[in-house]
Amino acid sequence: MSEHSNTANPVRLPIVLLVDDEPMSLQVLRRTLDEEFTVLTADNVADAEKVLSEIPVQVVVSDQRMPDMSGTDFLTHVRTQWPDVIRIIISAYTDPVDLIKGINEAGIYSFVPKPWQPEHLILTLKNATRLFALQKENELLNLELKVTAPQLDSQLQHKRRVLKERHHFDNIACAPDSPMKGICAQVARVAPYDISVLVTGESGTGKELITRALHYTSHRADKPFVKENCGAMPVQLLESELFGHTRGAFTGANTDRVGILEKADGGTVFLDEIGDTSLEFQVKLLRFLQEGELRPLGSNRRRKVNVRVISATNRNLETEVRAGRFREDLYYRLATVPIHLPPLREREMDIPVIANRILQSIMISYGKPVEGFTDEAMECISAYRWPGNVRELENEVRRMLVMADDPVLGADLLSPKVLKNVNSDEDEDMPVSLEIGSLKDRVEVLEARILKETLIRNKWNKSKAALELGLSRVGLRAKLERYGLEQHKLGNE
Repeated sequence: MSEHSNTANPVRLPIVLLVDDEPMSLQVLRRTLDEEFTVLTADNVADAEKVLSEIPVQVVVSDQRMPDMSGTDFLTHVRTQWPDVIRIIISAYTDPVDLIKGINEAGIYSFVPKPWQPEHLILTLKNATRLFALQKENELLNLELKVTAPQLDSQLQHKRRVLKERHHFDNIACAPDSPMKGICAQVARVAPYDISVLVTGESGTGKELITRALHYTSHRADKPFVKENCGAMPVQLLESELFGHTRGAFTGANTDRVGILEKADGGTVFLDEIGDTSLEFQVKLLRFLQEGELRPLGSNRRRKVNVRVISATNRNLETEVRAGRFREDLYYRLATVPIHLPPLREREMDIPVIANRILQSIMISYGKPVEGFTDEAMECISAYRWPGNVRELENEVRRMLVMADDPVLGADLLSPKVLKNVNSDEDEDMPVSLEIGSLKDRVEVLEARILKETLIRNKWNKSKAALELGLSRVGLRAKLERYGLEQHKLGNE
């Protein structure tokens, strides 16, 4: 039985069909998605197919475990009957056979694990409906345009030029005195040669950015660049993704599949999170690197493949080798040239440059222009240690832009975790350590931090800050003078 939502809404929202035999699950999903989509529901496969035959559904979201048919079997049927519909599975189970079957037969767009997060689910569905719209737009353009071979070649050449320019080392955001300048120069010298490179560094430091620059400044730039995240992927699925498989190679392998290494022939393969792979997989990868040949799962025929393999990890592979978790011979194969990217906290001079580059980019994508950051906001951003590195910084800048009402992004828009790091280290009279001194001294350190954080959040409006802290204006002023904060005259009195 299907239910419609948003029928009174004058805005035409994307149509999503939810299929689950549990009424409570359907109800929770519908409530989560109701504001963003026109939501239809079905508690059995027959009703779902009836809806699909009568209504132009854009995305179907199916539970994997249902009594009459599994989610992958149902979506395989949907793929045959309604191939344009984007297909998504929700499941608490991550059986590799189901994953492979979903990819190969059902052609699913995404697996959403249970328990699902509302923000992640909504974002996944928004991306899926966007893909559906782009597919339809592409079909219309194909009907209207008759592209000749020379025109297509010209378009491809233009796209290649754009990619090369976008991913050149000169476009990596960093300050003139940044250690990244030396790293980029080193990588630029390595790029023209077919030599293996291992890029290490914490998550979010820009490992993929460096890898793409390596590819697009090499002689392989006109060939494919393919990325595979090796982290936490079952061995069989990872082997299938890289080496391919033949029909019947394992349960669920109903068709032949060409692996990533073969698809990228002549180009570059980027193996991210290589340190998370199993020893069993490492043996097979080492054999490929030594021989330059691969054998798809279930096949007796070897295939010659010419690719450059670049790998990356946030682990210390030398430590992993000593611990017996990573093969030493594979490590030396991958790390002919090791490149280590320092975290943001070790290159503070880059933070303003990267923050401004991120802001310029998201202003365009969000269609919301601003003039930039206030000096105080940039001081706070530069003082924070950014444990999540560039990825965390990007999230913070996005949040500031979305929340901003003024043409300049002020420090009051920063999240509490960033403001709590503001110690006014530049103020010589303010105590800065919680690790030394008497209890009284440490309490004063904490009090000074809370005062400044509260003032920044309230745009230095002392009346609001005093009210929030439960102080009188006279009491607040005394504390500001005591901790050297009275010199700030940035806000309203």
